[in-house]
Amino acid sequence: MAKYSKQAQKKVEKVMHEKKRGKLRSGSGRKVTSRKQAIAIGLSEARKAGAKVPKKAAKKTGRKTAKKTAKKMGRKTAKKRSSNSY
Repeated sequence: MAKYSKQAQKKVEKVMHEKKRGKLRSGSGRKVTSRKQAIAIGLSEARKAGAKVPKKAAKKTGRKTAKKTAKKMGRKTAKKRSSNSY
């Protein structure tokens, strides 16, 4: 079973050709140079056209990420409290 519909695959292919030719622009008008960004634009266009495309992946931000960010910024993170603290 294909992950994307034929219509979505064609949209992404078209967008990738535009990127290679240097004609692809982002929403802000800047030239797209990233392969991942080009694919995202193609899938977005396919979604708007009503093609079968899986939903966008949810951002994963957990405790480890918060710790790393806090460490970079030189801040302390709040310790996780246990639910049975009597």
